Amino acid sequence: MANFVAENKNKISQTMNRHNRKKIAFILLTFMLCATFAQAQKELKFIEKPVSSGKRTVLNRNITAIIVHSTYNSFGDEKYDIDLIIKQFSRYRVSSHYVIGRDGLIYRLVKEKDVAFHAGKSQLPNGQTGLNSRSIGIELMTSKEEAPTEQQIKSLTILVNDIKKRYKIEYILRHSDIAPNRKTDPWNMDWEGFLQGIK
Repeated sequence: MANFVAENKNKISQTMNRHNRKKIAFILLTFMLCATFAQAQKELKFIEKPVSSGKRTVLNRNITAIIVHSTYNSFGDEKYDIDLIIKQFSRYRVSSHYVIGRDGLIYRLVKEKDVAFHAGKSQLPNGQTGLNSRSIGIELMTSKEEAPTEQQIKSLTILVNDIKKRYKIEYILRHSDIAPNRKTDPWNMDWEGFLQGIK
């Protein structure tokens, strides 16, 4: 009888231990998923800086390309000031959908559903023109003397991967790829290294 009771106690103990391990594992998994989601939301947070020019509102557009540029304020003062850069855009009646600051902050100037005038006279590798209508433009705050920061590349990678989840993107290109006779940006960027981080 004593052996029977002891054996049953062991079985009950083992069952409870398995149950507790499963419960702890479930709690840990839930915590990790919540933490990952919170971090992703934090990293993808935008600072809204809507512009009134350099864009066009449309009903529908087929987004197939992402174009990466460089920009800075070339009119003196602080060259990496977002408000001065937007003012410069306004002078030329151009814009992009996003600008990424030196610290990795992402500014949203134009909603993705709308056209931003960022590509100019350009052409995709397949010969298609009219890139403003079919692309999303992303500007990195860099000058011709400086390279993008690590924070900028990280934010750019996260943003591009996020865009790819929402559209059938066929091309991720540099401004110099679509307008080689006019443009040389993005400047001083390890393009191949960046592409390795794209899913």
